[in-house]
Amino acid sequence: MAKQVIGIGTTANDGTGDPIRTAFDKTNDNFTELYDGAGVADDSITFAKLSDEFSTSDTLTAAAIVDINFAAAEVFTLTPDQNTTFNITNPQIGITKTIIVTGAGSTYTADTWTVGGGAGTFNRIAGEYDDTSSTKNFYQITCVSATEFWYSISQIAS
Repeated sequence: MAKQVIGIGTTANDGTGDPIRTAFDKTNDNFTELYDGAGVADDSITFAKLSDEFSTSDTLTAAAIVDINFAAAEVFTLTPDQNTTFNITNPQIGITKTIIVTGAGSTYTADTWTVGGGAGTFNRIAGEYDDTSSTKNFYQITCVSATEFWYSISQIAS
């Protein structure tokens, strides 16, 4: 089944969008396909599947600066060959972004965080970076104010 888009009309309350029953029927059908028919086993959502859904995802192999746009639906994977600066753009309070960094051995030992190229407060609340080449580091960073972010790092073996 192709994704069913809910008609929202031209302007708010103009009466041209889908009736509520039709809208929720489409919602249920879309979720049913994701859970039952998408061919993705429980707990096995992959970056490939996410990139299909978000289409603005980026896969990076070498970077000195990576812009993380909090206003866009993006999932990043990165296999750095040098230390990297993660630069936050369009910070939005309450939004969490995901960055997957594959261990690159001794070529990548630290990361730096900036907001719009300037200073910010970045509080690591859990985890340590693992530079083993067979490890994926899963960063989740949440915006708590225009210049303050909390993040955690967890790992999974590739």
